[in-house]
Amino acid sequence: MGIVSREAINQLRALMDQVEEPLQRTFENVHQGYLTETLERFLKARECNVTKAHKMLVDCLNWRVQNEIDNILSKPIVPTDLYRAVRDSQLIGLSGYSKEGLPVFAIGVGLSTFDKASVHYYVQSHIQMNEYRDLVLLPSASKKYKRPITTCVKVLDMTGLKFSALSQIKLLTIISTIDDMNYPERTNTYYIVNAPYIFSACWKVVKPLLQERTRRKVQVLPGCGRDELLKIMDYASLPHFSRTEGSGSSLHSQNGTENCFSLDHPFHQQLYNYIEQQSLIREPVVPIKQGSFHVKFPKPPEQETDIAQTIESELHKFGNGNGVSNSLHGLKISDY
Repeated sequence: MGIVSREAINQLRALMDQVEEPLQRTFENVHQGYLTETLERFLKARECNVTKAHKMLVDCLNWRVQNEIDNILSKPIVPTDLYRAVRDSQLIGLSGYSKEGLPVFAIGVGLSTFDKASVHYYVQSHIQMNEYRDLVLLPSASKKYKRPITTCVKVLDMTGLKFSALSQIKLLTIISTIDDMNYPERTNTYYIVNAPYIFSACWKVVKPLLQERTRRKVQVLPGCGRDELLKIMDYASLPHFSRTEGSGSSLHSQNGTENCFSLDHPFHQQLYNYIEQQSLIREPVVPIKQGSFHVKFPKPPEQETDIAQTIESELHKFGNGNGVSNSLHGLKISDY
């Protein structure tokens, strides 16, 4: 990925010193006191080009102000049954920490259906997870380990991945674009586990489209990945789907306190309680209203669009080649 020079960091810092309120205020929420590390992240995301990194960072801050991102952790998804439905269909959770202190996020890519709520709720939930990671988890880990911890590890479970994933590409592209443009270089490594053939077929054609720094972060592990993952984390931090071969990422494979996707898991309980508490602090008199927190979706970069189109094309070819073209016939990715 390369080392960012001190000169580049100082140049970007000088440019950021010139931004006015309210960008300066939201910038403080972004760096949380780890200014140098934050500038490094944006510089890495733009190949150490100071001008491009400055534009990216200012665009990010404007996006935050325009969409009131600093307030999103005070906007709970209510009622609880709706939030539980979001959690049951957008499988993500914190399974623990690596031996180096990095948060380990587990993501059930293959079995996430995104069909229990509007796209805005899923985007809201995803950004809330990002903000909670950046404002609570990473600062807490940094304090515990007495060094800056600014990245996380993600374990992506491909169990259950099938052709229906085609209908989710639009939403996944939106979420990926939000992360790439506003939360760059937050993931240290992506570990892919339980990968079926359909993933291998798509990965083969998508991999060349990724930037080199992204390709280096992706590791496709054999089976459930347990043996490889145990090299960087203890057994207790393994996602439930990586503990035994063939365990899968079903919500019913283990009870709620062990399955980090479940709303009953301690992580999600802590997150939901935190958001409720923040809502009472910010708006102690106003009743919590039902309704999603709408965020303006950034336009995907050309590269993101190319990747989405490539995946769609590959899935269509894969379907046609296996005699299941009828299941894909007429399936379109609708705009949100």
